[in-house]
Amino acid sequence: MKILSDWKFLIMFCLTLGLAPFFPEPHIWGKLKWIAGGSVGMQPMDWFDTLFHGLPWLLLMGFLLAKGAAYMKMIKN
Repeated sequence: MKILSDWKFLIMFCLTLGLAPFFPEPHIWGKLKWIAGGSVGMQPMDWFDTLFHGLPWLLLMGFLLAKGAAYMKMIKN
């Protein structure tokens, strides 16, 4: 999909859905701290919510890895 290869869209996606709600702390940060603490008491909805708010960051990392691999291939040749 062309929209997922647009870095501007991915950055906006991360800054909106990836961090929302913003106060008192970004939601994904709270979920990651919960998981790092052993994820005691997490329900299936919490896991889905973590995936939902983490998806923009995963897409951005995949995009950056793909661009980095293409760059490494280009400088190798």
